[in-house]
Amino acid sequence: MVLGGETIALGQTLALLERIGTDRSLAGAAEALGLSYRTAWGRLQALEAALGQPLVVKTKGHGSVLTAFGAELRDALGTAMARLEVPLAEAGQVLQDRLARMLDAPKPALRLSASHDPLLMEWLAERTDPERRFEVTVAGSAVSVERLLAGGADLAGFHIGGLDGDAEPSPEPPFDQLFQPDGAFAVRALFRREQGFLLAAGNPLSIRSVADIATTRARFVNRQRGSGTRIWFDGLLRASGLPPTAIAGYGTEEFTHQAVAAVIASGAADAGMGVRAVADRFGLAFVPCGLETYYLGMRAGLAEDEGVTALVAGIRERSVRASGYQDGFA
Repeated sequence: MVLGGETIALGQTLALLERIGTDRSLAGAAEALGLSYRTAWGRLQALEAALGQPLVVKTKGHGSVLTAFGAELRDALGTAMARLEVPLAEAGQVLQDRLARMLDAPKPALRLSASHDPLLMEWLAERTDPERRFEVTVAGSAVSVERLLAGGADLAGFHIGGLDGDAEPSPEPPFDQLFQPDGAFAVRALFRREQGFLLAAGNPLSIRSVADIATTRARFVNRQRGSGTRIWFDGLLRASGLPPTAIAGYGTEEFTHQAVAAVIASGAADAGMGVRAVADRFGLAFVPCGLETYYLGMRAGLAEDEGVTALVAGIRERSVRASGYQDGFA
């Protein structure tokens, strides 16, 4: 059967999906069918690209499992192959008809777990495409990536930055698992953004560094544990030889850049860490610490999804015009 320009071997594809569904292991399925892992994975990727739907998701600690669409395709293939009393071409037509109905059905919402970013959240709030919905959960970078790895999310928004802002660091766990050469996940860089200290208007305490936050006993409002911004701030503390107890308010946490900025703007805190864009929006002083890259990670089968490609293109385009952001990934 030819699908999307690809010749699909019905029997081989059915056997592969059935083994994954039973064994919950792509490597085990490949071995049982006498295929190399690369060959098995390549066939799945080709089929996912032709159908525009993910078929398999690797879940941390649980191997590989079929998506709902993958399970439905397995059943459809089984039905077609069971009709051995009719010509294969007719069985293929039955499958084509069923696939057409499957692909015409409304696509399920994509589960996006993302570290907070004003630009991303505004784009998601403004989009009106009914063909591909996003169910958005705001979480820290590490938490979002863990959810993607565990199969609890389809997409993860996360950011990585160096302490000097000049060089991109090598991804550490859990982020490094998305950059492995096995092709299980795809990563798209969306933009670079400027991170730094959000300070009361006019910077009355003359804060220029994390050491100044400690020595002035500035009232600090932190980001939650697991957020990329919190990871960066903790790195600044370590680089300065300061313990968290040196920061007044280190244990005070907020979950978004806007929330941190709002607390400072209200006068309830003197300093926090966040992106330049929210400092500008709330009329706060800003002392830059460096640049970081914000990424979108996903299962490889979603890399060419129309909704995902629209998100990537839309965010990159918007970042060109936004204060405190840089594009350069188009």
